[in-house]
Amino acid sequence: MKDLFGKAILDYQTNNLPEDLITETSISEADEMSVAYLFRDYKEMPKIERKAMDLAKGKILDVGCGAGSHALYLQNEKNLDVTAIDISANGIKACELRGIKKAWVQNVMELENETFDTILLMMNGAGMCGKLKNIAGFLQKLKSLLNENGQILLDSSDIIYMFDEDEDGGKWIPSNTDYYGEVIFNVSYKGEKEEPFDWMYIDYNTLQNAAYANGLQCELILEGEHYDYLARLTHLQTV
Repeated sequence: MKDLFGKAILDYQTNNLPEDLITETSISEADEMSVAYLFRDYKEMPKIERKAMDLAKGKILDVGCGAGSHALYLQNEKNLDVTAIDISANGIKACELRGIKKAWVQNVMELENETFDTILLMMNGAGMCGKLKNIAGFLQKLKSLLNENGQILLDSSDIIYMFDEDEDGGKWIPSNTDYYGEVIFNVSYKGEKEEPFDWMYIDYNTLQNAAYANGLQCELILEGEHYDYLARLTHLQTV
């Protein structure tokens, strides 16, 4: 991994001539993304993210924290104990420069001996498991990091709208994928190309079924304006 996302974040943080990131997926054309957006404050966040910030409580784990904007808000404005983790060393360096007290280069799947009251997965964070076949192991890992009365807050999108309809009103889904929410991501920055990587946008019903199968309750908190939503996962209460 060339860590181009992290390089862009660190360039922006250190005023090192940042440029837009170019993102492209297996189902969408190249698009420019302003790195400045990753440094948004609470007022600039979409309403789904603001709602997650309002619900976050206790000891927090921000998974795939990027530039650390969510962690920074919770640490500085809500005075919460926040640990921000990302696999991007450059991104974590930027988080440290921004003043996040606990920012670690860490893959959540390898995190041990810690538990949290709130686990955040913002910006389609559940997609980091890559493919639907990995969701069970991913949810089991998150569950092991969750305190008894804890919550996982995640946002995602149902990307079914991106596929063409057939004559019967159904959707044309490529036959070479197991689940329509799975995409291959390509990122370019300053003329360099990142290694392609798997990502997943999970629709709410699929998430709810996966959560329940892995001992987690799933609740739809808020729906956005463009097929996006915020969900809360908690330990399944047994009677």
